[in-house]
This record gives sequence, C-alpha cells and structure tokens, in this order.
Amino acid sequence: MTGRPEAVRNALSGKGIGGILRDIGYVSFGKYGQYLVTVVTLPLAARVLGAAGLGLLAVGMSAYFVGTLLVDLGITAFLAARVHEADHDRAMINDLRASYAAIRIAILGGIGLLGVIGFSLNVPAHAGMILLGLFAGGFWSLSEDWLLIGRGRFGASIAYQSVGRAAYLLLLVVLLPRHPTAAMALGCLLGSSVLTVGLTWLDGFRTFGPLVAPHRIRSVLRTGAPVLASRLLTSSYGQGAAAVYSGILSATSLGVFSASDRLVRALQSLLDPIGFALLPRMARRGAEAGFWRRSMRALSAAVAAAAVVTSGTWLLAPVIIPLIFGGDFANAVSLLRVEVLVLPATTVTSYITTAVLPVQQDTAGVLIGAVLGAGVGAAAVLLALRSHSVWTLVGGVVAAEFSVAGWYLARMWQLSRRAARTREAVL
Repeated sequence: MTGRPEAVRNALSGKGIGGILRDIGYVSFGKYGQYLVTVVTLPLAARVLGAAGLGLLAVGMSAYFVGTLLVDLGITAFLAARVHEADHDRAMINDLRASYAAIRIAILGGIGLLGVIGFSLNVPAHAGMILLGLFAGGFWSLSEDWLLIGRGRFGASIAYQSVGRAAYLLLLVVLLPRHPTAAMALGCLLGSSVLTVGLTWLDGFRTFGPLVAPHRIRSVLRTGAPVLASRLLTSSYGQGAAAVYSGILSATSLGVFSASDRLVRALQSLLDPIGFALLPRMARRGAEAGFWRRSMRALSAAVAAAAVVTSGTWLLAPVIIPLIFGGDFANAVSLLRVEVLVLPATTVTSYITTAVLPVQQDTAGVLIGAVLGAGVGAAAVLLALRSHSVWTLVGGVVAAEFSVAGWYLARMWQLSRRAARTREAVL
C-alpha cells in the first residue's frame, strides 16, 4: 500500500472520487427505490381514484411536504453538517439531538391537535386532506435520518427507508382497492412511516446513547426560523403548489397537473443525491481554499445530468403519461413537456442549498432566495384567480424555479469572492 499514489489510497478508503461515487450511488438507489414503488402506486392511485381523486391526493401530498418542513424546520442539512463534531464533542451532539427532538415532538402535537379540531368540525374534503397531509408529513420528520446523513451512513439510511417503502406498497395494494379514497392512500403512507421513524430512532440510541435534557432549544430555533420561513415560501411554488391552488382550480385540473408534477418531482429527487452525498465531505472542508472550486465542478456535473434527463423526458412524454396514468390523463403530456424544463434550475437550487450554503451556515442566503421565488409564485396565483387555468400554475412554477436558481448562483459567486478576499487579507 505504501507504493500507491495518495489519490488511489483515498479512493479505496472512501475519501476520494470512488467514495463520492459510492455515496451518490447509495443515495440515488434510495431515491430510485422510492420511485420504483411509485411506478406501482401512481398507476394504481390514478386508476382507482380517477382525476378528481388524484387531485385531492395531490393536495394531501403537497400538505405532506409542508408538514415535513413545519416539524423539522427545514434544517436537517444544517444540523447534519455539524454531526462530524461528535468525533470530539459527543456531549454537544447529544444535547442537539435532545433539543431538536423536543421541538419536533411539540410541533407535531400542535398539528395533531389542529387536525382533531378540524375533523370534529367536518371541514371540506380538500381541507381535510390538508390536515391529514400535514400530520403525516410531520410524523415522517420525527426521523433521525439527519444523523445518518451527517455521518455518511447512506447505506443504513437507505435500508431503513426501504423497509417503510415496502410497507407502504403493501398497505396501498391491499387497502386502496377496498377503500378507494385519497385519505386512505395518505393513511397508508402515514402507517408505513412508523417503521422507518422507529428504526432511525433505535439506530440513534445505539450510536449516541439515550437522550439528555435539552439545553439548545433556543439555538436550534434561531437557526431554524429563517430556514423554515424560506422553505415554506419555497413550497408555495414548489411541492406545496397544489395545496396553494386547491381553492382556485378544480380537483380534476389539479389531478391532471399532479400527473405531470409527480413525475417531475420524482426526477428531481433522483438528481438531489449529489448534494446529499457530498454534504459530509463539504462540511469537513468548508474552510479550505479549494472548497469553491470543487463546488463548481460538482455543480456543473449535476446540471449536465439534469439536462440529459430533461431532454429524454421531453421526448418520451407522449409515451410516459399514458403508460403510467392511462388515457384519461392525455392533457398532462403538454404540461409535462413544459414543467420538466425546470430540472436544471431545481438541480442548481438543490445542490447549493444542500451542499454549499449549509456548510457556510448561510441562512440569510436561503431566505432571500425563497422570498424571491415566493414573490414570483404569488404573482402567478393572482393571475390564476382571473384565468382559473392550470397553465398559469405551470408557468408560475417554471418562472419561480429559474428565478431562484439564478439567485443561488449569484449568492454562491458572492460568497466565493468574499472568501477569496478574506484569504488575501490574511496573507
């Protein structure tokens, strides 16, 4: 081994490009496994529920995404970037675990209470799906997966998630045909989350020991406040768009949009692993001079991959939609061809907000980008109030995503120049 070049030794030990590709593969497999399940669940839900039922499910899934943010505060990447500190300060990480757990449990309890009140008042169907989605997503965010990501244990993360996905598929195949409602589909997702959440908590106890008394609640909330605000704003034009538009567009229109949107978000999630896989490495090298150069190389590769996926999806859209959803969703083909154009932009946003800004602890940059995107999304909502057209929704999503990606590129350049000036001043 002593005669091998350093680069080869690093690759074999998981420190070089071999380790990076391995971790990207792990996370990609985890995301891919999720959408292998979706290959079965989407056609089943579309055919059992129809366009209107799928529209209600889209509202619930949008609320599910918002629920995950409300409970985890959108800061899992920021906290995961600190997990490596456990190597020399285990007490700090245990305090952080306990504080984060206390916050999440309290928020989920509030969402649950709101749901009980809402259902007791017999709220309308779309409002009921929002309440159920918020709780289901919030429960998922009790997961301790951020500890696994922070330690680079992507294999364990995939294994625990796969158990939940298999349970979701089983529950959906058995129960949805017998109880064909959007609420049942979302209930199956909630039930399957119990397994994944439980397994990550057991892993956390084995690795770090029992929880201690929390003393960092205020610190976590200070970190989470701007990030949560930014992520909620982002969800208004992203994965939470269906919930925002549920009072403007018909359930059938939302169902057609969902056919396009679910595919685009699935493809987006297949590109996200690049940032997640690099996060632990970037966290350890955030202060190094080569940080920004490596960041740009990885970002360029991610955008190139997104361009390839976008081109393929645009060409195959007339085949993909009927194959997965059936002939009733033919109108979704043109929507898909427009919405899929956002993938290069969402890849830029995902990478920078996952692997770059959290390492720099730049919560202000994240918030500014979200405000910009929400402003564009709000303009689209105002237009939709007049047009009542699903095309306004799609156009708003595309415009918002590209605006935000442009901001994050500018922010990354700004931070890199600031770091260069600091190094020059030191020298």
